[in-house]
Amino acid sequence: MAQPVSSETYSRPYAEQPRGVLAFLTRLQGGTRFTTTDVFTYLYLIVGTFVMFAPVLWLVLSSFKSERGLVEFPPTLLPYWQQTVEVEGYDQPLELYDVTLEDGTVKRLAQVARVGIMARLIDPANPEAEPVQVNINQRQAVRYVNFSLQNYQEAIQKFPFLTYLGNSVVVTVAATVVTLLINSMAAFGLSKYQFRGRDTIFLIILSTLMVPVSVILIPAFLVINEVGWVNNLMGVIIPGAATPTGVFLLRQYMLTIPDELLESARIDGATEWRIYWQIVLPLAAPALAVLAIFSVMWRWNDFLWPLIVLSRTELFTLQVGLNAFQGDLNVQWHYILPMTVLTLLPITVVFAFLQRYITTGIATTGLK
Repeated sequence: MAQPVSSETYSRPYAEQPRGVLAFLTRLQGGTRFTTTDVFTYLYLIVGTFVMFAPVLWLVLSSFKSERGLVEFPPTLLPYWQQTVEVEGYDQPLELYDVTLEDGTVKRLAQVARVGIMARLIDPANPEAEPVQVNINQRQAVRYVNFSLQNYQEAIQKFPFLTYLGNSVVVTVAATVVTLLINSMAAFGLSKYQFRGRDTIFLIILSTLMVPVSVILIPAFLVINEVGWVNNLMGVIIPGAATPTGVFLLRQYMLTIPDELLESARIDGATEWRIYWQIVLPLAAPALAVLAIFSVMWRWNDFLWPLIVLSRTELFTLQVGLNAFQGDLNVQWHYILPMTVLTLLPITVVFAFLQRYITTGIATTGLK
């Protein structure tokens, strides 16, 4: 017969276990033993974290690099800047290099000019002395890690950031509100009303997910042009208001709301609009929050449709405005990268504060 186990046997190991984030990250599948499952689990998490966040880390660090540092090979992760020095008799600061001379000594000199593979350098402490001419392979650039905001400052001066930010905020907020309203109405009708062809309509809505966006670009633009919404923010806000993903998400969630609750409201004299506005929408708040997050990300990052509809600079959104730094022969990466980081900040903050609703809303969608 098995011996009874006292409560102390359970409480003692639990009390001795570390708590907090570190305890969660170091938790093992086999209790105190490190198993093969733990090895694969941590390996998968480490690789997944690197794949997801390495490009973002590179983007942020590269936004601080100089124009030359972005195109150097081999590339570096940290933002290295060329050290310069002011030399009497020269209008511009000269770049510093550690030069290996013919006698094998290394001396720090300032480069005056470069022709092909030969560079001419002078001693910044004695600029009147005879310049030294060496092969470029005999010199090593003097660099330092510098998280300078110069790229951000210059980009903001050349880039109407506040104007484009305001347009993006207007488009994102207005489109999200319209999307929630239209999709929730459609989901309410498809989930709480019985009528002939309901399931067929729902399948047709879902089937539009298989239609590529490029197929409907020209017809959609022709409609917007006839309405007079070309070069108008309404032409960016309205066309994508009804989304099949939103209708599906909200419909599946609304199916979990008991029909008896709505019947009770009708018996009490509530109108259909009041039932929708005061009963269904509050109960569907988790799914609405998920759709709101998705809509914000879709609208904020949308580039193709605003690029087609808008041609006036003062109406550009941030994503379209970033295209201004890209020419036919030159791409100003030292401006594009910092502006991209600033563009990502608002959506990152929104997602960080509301991401818990995604898990809650999706986990409960479709349950009945």
